[in-house]
Amino acid sequence: MEFNNTKIAFNYKSNFDLKRAYFLFKLLSFGFISRLGRKLLKTLVWMNFPIDSFIKKTVYAQFCGGTDIMDCVGVINNLKKSNVYSILDYSIEGSVNENDFEDSINKCLKILEECTSKDLSKFIVFKPSAVGRFELYEEITSNNKLSENQAKEWSKVERRFNKICLEASKKDIMVLVDAEESWIQTAIDKLVTKMMNIYNSEKAVVFNTIQAYRKDRFDYLTKLHNDFNGGVKIGVKLVRGAYMEKERKRAKKYNYISPICENKEQTDEVFNNSLRFIIENINDFGLFIGSHNEKSNILATELLKKYKIDSNDQRIWFSQLYGMSDNISFALANTGYNVAKYLPFGPVREVMPYLLRRLDENSSISSQTNRELQLIKKELKRRKN
Repeated sequence: MEFNNTKIAFNYKSNFDLKRAYFLFKLLSFGFISRLGRKLLKTLVWMNFPIDSFIKKTVYAQFCGGTDIMDCVGVINNLKKSNVYSILDYSIEGSVNENDFEDSINKCLKILEECTSKDLSKFIVFKPSAVGRFELYEEITSNNKLSENQAKEWSKVERRFNKICLEASKKDIMVLVDAEESWIQTAIDKLVTKMMNIYNSEKAVVFNTIQAYRKDRFDYLTKLHNDFNGGVKIGVKLVRGAYMEKERKRAKKYNYISPICENKEQTDEVFNNSLRFIIENINDFGLFIGSHNEKSNILATELLKKYKIDSNDQRIWFSQLYGMSDNISFALANTGYNVAKYLPFGPVREVMPYLLRRLDENSSISSQTNRELQLIKKELKRRKN
């Protein structure tokens, strides 16, 4: 498997798109300028400064599909020409009350309806904290006794989870439940496992997210496999993780041992061991590989060959974020593997937290940014010649 063919990687992008991407990643590669720019951007957003037009033409266009579902159709169809599917991710954050949670559910149901009626996607994704109060998940994770009101509130959260999973199951759509911070994750795990018991008897419909940067996740995975004992198809979205600094800061603040691996090598080990375990036992699993790491993606393809699993086996999907790692996504799709891009959408202002995280990540992971730059530069040169 080769990830250097820029003609395949960027075939769906115009010269203008590539030059914009090059400018953006180049800016992010300059640490000092990038830090200043991100601080300024956060300040301008906080001040409600009218910068929506600028954001939409630059950062937003690189990492998002559109302001609403119909606005994403062009991007979805463009990706589909290269056999790359889309995962519509309504990237709005900050739900805090019952009205917000009900609104989130209604948006999920609308996405499900649009996905099936217009054949836009095979997936739906949501954050647990978008359909339930963060502090309530924390109470359950801490194993605290719930008050009568809290118990009623938790029943509503369960009902919302079930509503999404039920509708998705009816429409043959896979549900990807995002992982969140470790101090609320146990509650999420319990709830997703409950949904798997209901909807995953024949195939994986509901997927829980396992963050490999947590030291305990491989043990959690093997225990889950033992507990189900083949009675349920376990849906796993395997990622490295998104809250590393936040986790370490909290562990230090409250003086407990950080649940996060000591270094990248340990995280890679947890990720790759989990990958091996799931593919070795694929008859009990559905697997969604969310990785921008070339070595892990190559390992996955080698494991499929080793166990004589077809590249287009519907139980196994590869995924990367829209606007990143096109060299991996399109190379895999071109070779016959199942590939889907995470495609965030929503009004510019409301997806700003997501966009700022993408900027932070691309600034902190210099190897990723430099890799993107090299590939874009190579493709621009190829087109010029």
